[in-house]
Amino acid sequence: MPISLDDLESHLFKCADIIRDAVDPTDYKEFILPLVYYKSISDEFEKQYAENLDEYGEDFARRENLYDIPVVPEGYLWDDIRAVSDNIDQELNEAFDALTEANPELTGVFRADYIDADALDDDRLGRLVEHLSKYDLDRDSVPPDMLGEAYMDLVRHFAEEEGKSGGQFFTPPHIVNLCVRLVDEFEDGMTFHDPTVGSGGMLIEAARYYREEQDGDPTKLTFTGQEINPDIAAIAKMNLSIHGLDGEIQREDSLSNPGFTNEEQDELERFDRVLANFPFSANWAKDELQDDPYGRFDWHKKLPRADRGDYAFIMHMAKQLKRPDEDGVGGKAAVVIPHGVLFRKHESRYRKPMLENDMVEAIVGLPENLFQNVSIPSAVLVLNTDKPAEREGEVQFVHAADEAFYEELSNQSELTEEGVDHVVENVREWATEERVSRTVSLDEIRENDYNLNIALYVDTTEPEEDIDVEEELAKLRELQAERDEIEATMSEHMEALNYE
Repeated sequence: MPISLDDLESHLFKCADIIRDAVDPTDYKEFILPLVYYKSISDEFEKQYAENLDEYGEDFARRENLYDIPVVPEGYLWDDIRAVSDNIDQELNEAFDALTEANPELTGVFRADYIDADALDDDRLGRLVEHLSKYDLDRDSVPPDMLGEAYMDLVRHFAEEEGKSGGQFFTPPHIVNLCVRLVDEFEDGMTFHDPTVGSGGMLIEAARYYREEQDGDPTKLTFTGQEINPDIAAIAKMNLSIHGLDGEIQREDSLSNPGFTNEEQDELERFDRVLANFPFSANWAKDELQDDPYGRFDWHKKLPRADRGDYAFIMHMAKQLKRPDEDGVGGKAAVVIPHGVLFRKHESRYRKPMLENDMVEAIVGLPENLFQNVSIPSAVLVLNTDKPAEREGEVQFVHAADEAFYEELSNQSELTEEGVDHVVENVREWATEERVSRTVSLDEIRENDYNLNIALYVDTTEPEEDIDVEEELAKLRELQAERDEIEATMSEHMEALNYE
């Protein structure tokens, strides 16, 4: 009987229980995620190898071009690892090294050193390997989309275990879904990019959406991302691979060392869709990028503050979008931003060119406390370098911070499915709805000195309740009668006690 998604998720979650107290919760992902990935590769390779053995014989069965997954070297199949009972940490290190040597595209993916983790002894590692041996993870046993979903849930689980620091690599699914839907209408051949990719959630959701909501084939899309943290970049690489997606994740900081450039390396590569949740108000290498070779930061002669890189990221992503005049089509971006980006006075110098170039399509204000690592209110900025004619010179504002759009959980808030639907519908319909959304002309925004504070354009105040004067007077008379009755009773008591 095939394993269900719930059972698979539960099975993978139990890996953390086996190594609990042996390593810090912030390191669970480094030791467990690569093992799950290795197990899935080994199982699928074994299945394909058996088929190739029948078809081509032993001399040719291991030819790399016969496989659409990494080739597992002889002596390092999962059962070979399972057979080891002494120095399992050394065996695992060697297995990952051998897999990387045989498949150079996996360089940088396996970063954990099992020997260094002293508390991960043979007993714990043996139990971990044995636990993962319970189910086959080849594609016939567990379809890639199902394994991918379980893998993403495992990443989310570890982010929650880490608490605040987990928010640096994991964006809550409801926000990711909103961003993807705000730039939908995907087609075969499209390119997707996330310059602060984290564990790859934005790209994975775009693929899922194309498959499940648009009946598309995500293998016909291209996914790329960049991540400064090498451990998290490794997770993103495994995540794309385990989902069976065509993708490339590069390391390094996107602002200082952009990894995706054209062949001459004098221009950034441009994409159909950019999706991102960059680190809010982070430091950036302003001094080193005064003369940026890619001309990214030219919206004003003064660059954004060195201790507040929000607009540096926005300018970088704007430069990464395709242009209709040069690329034949335009590009769209959905970017999670801190609210301050919309109205901070000294940053109007960046809002002005962004608006005058008519790149801003929509702004969606979100509730506070949606993220593990920051509690401040945020918003989604939607950019479009090729706005439809009927939307030119206008911006759609949506106020989605009311209780109708979210629910409060134990430690943070979460957009509801209905709330996300409501936002997306209003943006698609370019709708004006009382206290929720409004389409605003660029002229009106100019009059407000390019301030994009949502409250300037959408009345976000709660309506005052209508007062029924007759009803309130009746209540007052009733309360006065009650008071008179109490005073009379009190007077009787006072007289009986001879109090004057």
